This record gives sequence, structure tokens and C-alpha cells, in this order.
Amino acid sequence: MIRLAVWDIPIRLFHWGLVAAVGLSFYTMKTPGAPFVFPIDIHAKSGYVLLGLLLFRWLWGLVGSHHARFGSFLYPPATLFDYARRLASGRPPVFAGHNPLGGIMVVVLLLSLSFQAVSGLFLTDDIFFSGPLHGLVDRSTARTLARLHHLNANLLMLLIAAHLLALVVHRLKGERLVGAMVTGRKPLPAAPEDEPARGLARRHASPWLALVLIVIAALPVLWLWQA
Repeated sequence: MIRLAVWDIPIRLFHWGLVAAVGLSFYTMKTPGAPFVFPIDIHAKSGYVLLGLLLFRWLWGLVGSHHARFGSFLYPPATLFDYARRLASGRPPVFAGHNPLGGIMVVVLLLSLSFQAVSGLFLTDDIFFSGPLHGLVDRSTARTLARLHHLNANLLMLLIAAHLLALVVHRLKGERLVGAMVTGRKPLPAAPEDEPARGLARRHASPWLALVLIVIAALPVLWLWQA
């Protein structure tokens, strides 16, 4: 058994921030919203935070640490099918970061969450709330976006349920994925197939770069909060 540093601090902060923002967003729409007086307002603000988190993740997926980069867990179809075959046989290969199937799920979740956050900026309930970009679209477009926003919320619930089920399955197989997202270190039974060759890839990106991207992602959130 070996333990590798896989998830950097920015990724871990993003992940748990995302859990909190998505949880609050669903709570304020799927329940009466107590103790909030205007849950729609809290829902909108959690959506703004979600948008900032997602903007950071898209940027960090391009220039961040090795296992955070999309290029480290998006594989060609041949690798994907080979992984599925080996998984079905009961002998899946070891991956430190996201495995090929998990990598696809990550991107699908990010795309769905991004659509949800962006589409919410154009919506209105015609009573208490209008999104900061609602005036940029006509009434018909706003209604279409509202329908898609609702449908995508249901899709997100299915995706999140599938994600949680995958965590349970991996835990039964001895992989403590939740713990790894807390500590950043992942126990592995053997050397992983996705570990970068020594000297060819930096495992961790500069914390100063992360700070710059956090500021960039926070700017639209601050603007939307005041809009």
C-alpha cells in the first residue's frame, strides 16, 4: 500500500465549497426554505458563489496541478473501453486521480452545474426576484431558460445520486475517496497508471497562481452580488 498526494488544497476547497453551495441551492428551492425569509434571494446568492467556484475550477483544470488538469483524466475512447472491460472483469487498473469513467462524470457534472448557474442569471419569478441578466433576453427566451433550468436541476439530482453511489461502490472496494478529498492523500494498492513521470510533470502548481485565479473568479461574484 502506498499513499500519494493527489488533491491539492485549491481542489479540496473547491470541492467542499461546491458541496455547500449546491446543497444550499437545492434546500432553498426544494423546501420552504426556513429559517430564511426570502429563500429565493439566498438561492440566487448561492448560485453566484457556485458560478465563481465553477469559473475557478474550469481555469484550474487548464493550468492547475497535474491531477486537477482535465488532460490528466480525459482519455481517448480506446482507453475508456479498456478500463470498462477491466472493470467488468473485476480487475480495474489503479488510478491516483479520476479514472476514465470518473473523469467523464466530472466533466458532465461541471457542464450541468455551469449551465444551471449561468441560466439562473436570466430568470425571474415576476414577483420578488429578477436575475441580474434578465433584461438582456426577451420573455420567451427567459421562459425557455426557466424550463431548462428546472429540467437540469432534476438531471443534477440524478448525477449527484450516481456520484454518491459510485463513492459507496469504491468504498466497498477499499478506496476511501471522501477521505482523500479531505486530506489530499490517497492510499493505493499499487503504482497508479496516471502518475506523471518524475521530472516530466509538476504535481503541484504555484499557490500564487491559485490565488490569482481565485481573485479572477471572485470578481464576477462580487459584481453579481451587488447587481
